[in-house]
Amino acid sequence: MNTTITNSRNRIDPKYFTLLIGCGSIVMMFTAFTSAYVVRQAGGNWLEFKLPNIFAYSTVVMIISSITLHMSYKYYKSGNALAYRALLVTTFILGMIFLVSQYMGWLALKDIGVTLDGNPSGSFVYVISALHAAHVLGGIGAITVALVHAYWLRYFVSEKRTLRFKMLLTYWHFVDFLWLYLFIFFTTQR
Repeated sequence: MNTTITNSRNRIDPKYFTLLIGCGSIVMMFTAFTSAYVVRQAGGNWLEFKLPNIFAYSTVVMIISSITLHMSYKYYKSGNALAYRALLVTTFILGMIFLVSQYMGWLALKDIGVTLDGNPSGSFVYVISALHAAHVLGGIGAITVALVHAYWLRYFVSEKRTLRFKMLLTYWHFVDFLWLYLFIFFTTQR
């Protein structure tokens, strides 16, 4: 019996495992930031404000982008190159819309008098949401690479390409759920 084949079926790919470890460390970082938020909030001198509605809209955009990328992955695996490519482009556009809406949210915060260098409550929102946006930007970079593969390389389904797409999908779902957590955290901590 060939033990190499048997063992390889039971192992997680090292690249995928590394991605999961990276996501775990990101979770710890955001947990630390939100814990610091709660501790600092209890310390007093805390400005109460309503999170601008644009953040709710950006949450919907992020959720839809996760769905479109998931559908793109499904179409990639099933052989529908046209739908796979179109939904990949759609996800890229939605990711960019998310980033623009985050920026608009920061402008809306400024318009209601919540600044980065003002009260710590606003500073936390700016820093945490900007840090998340940086992770989304990294995902958009990965989507850009996927777009290059989708449009400039001959279409075919392979183990290597499927793994790359699965890693992108996992990361994008991760930043989606992370934003959902942060949005719920910000709206319930007020």
